[in-house]
Amino acid sequence: MSCRRQSSLIFHSAFKQECSALCAANGDAALAASDYDRAIDLFSAAITLNSASTTVFANRCKAKLGKMLWMEALLDAQKVIELDSLSYFGYNLKRAALHGAQRYDEAIQAFRTMLSKLDDAPDIQTRKLRQQYLRPSQVERAIRQVIDAQLENAPLRMLDTTTGLVYDREAQISAFKMSTEYKELLSSTIMRSDFHTKRIEEVVRRNLQYAMLSHRWEGKEPLLQDIQGKSVYDSELNSVGGMTKLRSFCKTAHDAGYNWAWSDTCCIDKSINVELQESVNSMFVWYHHSALTIVYLSDVPPSSKSGALAKSAWNTRGWTFQEFIAPKVILFYQSNWTLYLDDRTPNHKESIAIMQELKDATGIDRSAVAAFRPGMNGAREKLHWASTRVTTRQEDIAYSLFGIFGVRLPVDYGEKQDKALGRLLQEIVARSGDITGLDWVGKPSDFNSCLPASITSYEAPPSKLPSLPEDKIQSSVSSLRKMVTVDFASNLYTQLRKMRAPRFATQRLHLPCIAFDIREVRRVRSPALETHFTYRVKADGLQDLLITTEETLVQFWPARPTEQNFVLVRPWDRSLLELPDFAKPSEFGNITESEEDYGTSLSSPSHDLSSGPPVKQEVVDQESRAFRLLVRLGQPFSAFLLAQQRSGEYKRIASDHDIIGQVNDIRNPMDIRTIEI
Repeated sequence: MSCRRQSSLIFHSAFKQECSALCAANGDAALAASDYDRAIDLFSAAITLNSASTTVFANRCKAKLGKMLWMEALLDAQKVIELDSLSYFGYNLKRAALHGAQRYDEAIQAFRTMLSKLDDAPDIQTRKLRQQYLRPSQVERAIRQVIDAQLENAPLRMLDTTTGLVYDREAQISAFKMSTEYKELLSSTIMRSDFHTKRIEEVVRRNLQYAMLSHRWEGKEPLLQDIQGKSVYDSELNSVGGMTKLRSFCKTAHDAGYNWAWSDTCCIDKSINVELQESVNSMFVWYHHSALTIVYLSDVPPSSKSGALAKSAWNTRGWTFQEFIAPKVILFYQSNWTLYLDDRTPNHKESIAIMQELKDATGIDRSAVAAFRPGMNGAREKLHWASTRVTTRQEDIAYSLFGIFGVRLPVDYGEKQDKALGRLLQEIVARSGDITGLDWVGKPSDFNSCLPASITSYEAPPSKLPSLPEDKIQSSVSSLRKMVTVDFASNLYTQLRKMRAPRFATQRLHLPCIAFDIREVRRVRSPALETHFTYRVKADGLQDLLITTEETLVQFWPARPTEQNFVLVRPWDRSLLELPDFAKPSEFGNITESEEDYGTSLSSPSHDLSSGPPVKQEVVDQESRAFRLLVRLGQPFSAFLLAQQRSGEYKRIASDHDIIGQVNDIRNPMDIRTIEI
């Protein structure tokens, strides 16, 4: 009887194992076909028949992961670990379940344990699997590199639009590392095949992009010291001036989807000189790299009609010039924080109506805004755009232009506008050779007499003398060839080509120029009481001029000479040589290079055999350019009046209008020199 019972038990056990194996095999097929419900049922049946199978628990866990039954999958993964604590596989399943349940810290810890199991595996084949995986520390380093790159052109401090707290750079990074997005990224990037830099960059960009505020300071504004360690949303800050504006800005930025926001009122520690210097010099870049710049127009009431923006005082402030030019995306808000004109264009720089208003108010048209690049080219036009703007601190009229011209200079509040503007203009000439900034009318600067004392001296548009059409140049060249030898034209061209660029350092300008010695200065009498004096000036080789100035000049003529030397100069402009211009690419974006960027065909040897060898063609080109130069030198030009000082250097005599010179005869020799001013 006992023998029969034992035989029955053996048969029953074998039958259960066979059924369990069949259920497991069918479960495998269902899992492969992504039929997760059937797979779970079959694996559950197999487990009921043979509860000790780690493989079946593991496969049921996979099926539950496929169904996103995270907590049930976690129980199966834990069972796999209990059955085989030395295997890495159970921890891999546990990591997947915890990751799906968004318990990322635990998922990362399970992954670390899995890696240690792979490292300690007794067989080589299992240890080789380790090569497929990345350590969390490797991923953390890669993410940190992307974070640093993202924040390289971002403000040093920013407001968290959710909490209302202000964070410095490291605190901001720490806050991001505590975020769900960061932990999900770290938890999901486990295998080398999972590592995608673009995905990391997208997550980092999405979380760290920021909005900037552009506004007018009005009375008391909240400073960093007022909100440090507090939330801008706290009611205890209600009494701080400007808090309503700051809160509304943060809420508007948050509603637009941005975690971070920056305001110049409270995101700069002005008591730390290094931070202040960095902020002033970097502000253009910060605005340029912002995801959105929000312009708050406190003087534009709700439901305003078109034209209200153009009348806003925002257009008159010094700092708002770069805050308008620099950003890629900008939105204008009325005093109640609704969009101006209810214009739902995602970027108001693309709104024709709004950009037309801004052109009317600032003189900067839409195409100029779109094409703008920070730099020193076209300095005079940029100075003209800034000429009517005002700042509370007089030095800021210069400091607010640092980014516009792409320069970094020390900030020294207390030096006054005269010196601050002088240092900026000196840097522009010294680094670029662009002397268009010397074209101004008004009072001279104590920094250097060739520079203006105030930005308002650029309010008049840049001096635009009539330019000759090409057909007129060609006919003038033909006429000159009959009167001037090739040697004369070529020698003058070569002499001017060898002239060095202007040098400007330590408040001394070394200006290459064509000089015309003055032989007579006589005052023109006026019956009215004068604050300005008009003089008739005669210079060698020039037609007579009338010059009006505040300064009293020494009068002289051949019969009554003076020891002081006066000279009228034409600042040398190398563009008249028509040489190729090999422009450097802009750091703010790729600019398509065209033939115009490299000069005209006159400067390029021809490969047409009928034109002769390239060397001969170059000679013809230079000869042609020499005569074209003579034609241009014969046209009216903007001149400076200089008076020599006892030290031998010269001082510019400021005039109340542009001095326009005109040569008598282009065939006369020219006095080409560099004068120290």
